[in-house]
Amino acid sequence: MLYLCATLFICFALSVLFTPFVKKLAFAVGATDKPNQRKVHQKIMPRLGGLAIYASFIIGYLILRPWNEDSLYILLGSAIIVVVGILDDIYELPAKIKFLGQLIAAFIVVVIAGVQVTFINLPFGGQLHFGILSIPISIIWIVGITNAINLIDGLDGLAAGVSAIALITISGMALIMGDWFVSSMGFIILGSTLGFLLYNFHPAKIFMGDTGALFLGYMISVLALLGFKNVTFISFVVPVLILGVPISDTFFAIIRRIVKKQPLSAPDKSHLHHCLLRLGYSHRQTVLIIYGMSALFGLVAIILSQAAVWVSMIILAMVILALELIAEKIGLVDTNYRPILKIVRVIRYANGKQN
Repeated sequence: MLYLCATLFICFALSVLFTPFVKKLAFAVGATDKPNQRKVHQKIMPRLGGLAIYASFIIGYLILRPWNEDSLYILLGSAIIVVVGILDDIYELPAKIKFLGQLIAAFIVVVIAGVQVTFINLPFGGQLHFGILSIPISIIWIVGITNAINLIDGLDGLAAGVSAIALITISGMALIMGDWFVSSMGFIILGSTLGFLLYNFHPAKIFMGDTGALFLGYMISVLALLGFKNVTFISFVVPVLILGVPISDTFFAIIRRIVKKQPLSAPDKSHLHHCLLRLGYSHRQTVLIIYGMSALFGLVAIILSQAAVWVSMIILAMVILALELIAEKIGLVDTNYRPILKIVRVIRYANGKQN
């Protein structure tokens, strides 16, 4: 444990040391983010910061040397993701090319290494076997989470902070479960991410870019898959809850684009952080609110993993209802999309007439 903590600190220090050099490199190679109507920042920013996170992670891995049969495949997949991210930060790759790179990285881990969810134990007895569907389900999970982290990377420190909270939860639970590989990998990435966050928190000096967002999303999705596969239904939901903020933001973005009849890949300014900014919260307040939401999701995930089945079901129902109400209240789908709030208003109106 002491060795693990020492490695975490080394990764943190290395990330702090590497980031200024990566910042200079970003300007030198043209990996910069220019302001436009969709961006919050007002000046040209370097966006290759994820390279500092990745370099720190690799050194931390070589120091701690966590190992299982999947290690080489995970490292190979992460390298592909980082290369795609670097190229995108410099040249702005087409979405199809980025998606292809993500599919290849996911394929290596899921199909070649065999990291898959093959079945889950159902809450009230029996098992649900996915069979041949375990491959597409696992690939969709990895690609989906990779893009979810990328989608929330819209404010200074947002993706890095949310990823750090998710990593703390995943690594802590893996440590409790005795999974040394997942916990040590998670803590190595955590140290690297926190070191970068010193430069990325508002006002940011550098962005992580797709290099960082795709790498963090990929690694978090793979570690969650490793740590919670082939378990109970409730444990299967745990990683979904841990990543509740990016997953729910992505889910409502899909609903929003369907409602507005827009392509699913169409960019907009209606993500969770955009809605909070429109409500009058400052840049820093918005980020801290979303940090709080992420921490709350992590806490619920931990409680859920220890609770009885019926208690877990009640908690899940409450979380889903709360998410829907928040989405309707802040206009996450559309300002006119308020089905539950409209029902509540009708009930109140009916009660008022009766009284």
